[in-house]
Amino acid sequence: MPKTTDYLRLEAFRATPLVEEPFQHLIVPGFISPEGVAAINADYPQISSSGSFPVDQVSFGQAFQDLLDELESDEFRGAFEQKFGLDLSGRPTVTTVRGRCDSSDGRIHTDSTSKIITVLIYMNESWEQRGGRLRLLRSAKNLDDIIVEVPPVSGTMLAFKRSNNSWHGHEPFVGERRVIQFNWLTSQGNRQIAMLRHHTSASFKRVLEKILPGRA
Repeated sequence: MPKTTDYLRLEAFRATPLVEEPFQHLIVPGFISPEGVAAINADYPQISSSGSFPVDQVSFGQAFQDLLDELESDEFRGAFEQKFGLDLSGRPTVTTVRGRCDSSDGRIHTDSTSKIITVLIYMNESWEQRGGRLRLLRSAKNLDDIIVEVPPVSGTMLAFKRSNNSWHGHEPFVGERRVIQFNWLTSQGNRQIAMLRHHTSASFKRVLEKILPGRA
């Protein structure tokens, strides 16, 4: 796949130490350059309801497509293989996108066992709100048992290796909250299941939005 852009600052990713405990993770502010953020946000999908949408279910411009191409590149995969000490070659991937958050989002979870690595890239110009700041947690029950809190501001990337204790969540927030999620998965079968689940959810939300505008 020919490389057309340099939105992702992989040199900053490589220079950021991997935190090992209580589960492997790292945070890279400015993972996307300011110029890249502006271009991608201008071409970001227009999403009027909450939930995660597969990228093939939304419309977007060329800059956003260029970002997706970089996420699927061998260079991106190689950087993560080196950082996490994994072989991700041949592993299926899935990319979803969010545009809005509702009051039911942010509950504590670890991500499904089908996921190997979760990558979150935030695309909000600023974030003054208390809610909506993702927290990596030490336990499944206490949202205040915080390892680190990540404001979802533009260009910030959070990545972690999924484990049985990779707890995370955030305080409630309702409104626009842009985030791109990229995952390497354990198998193609799990990818098909994940895509079916997201497609079904996206279709339901579109129907609900038509029936009850602003409520989906």
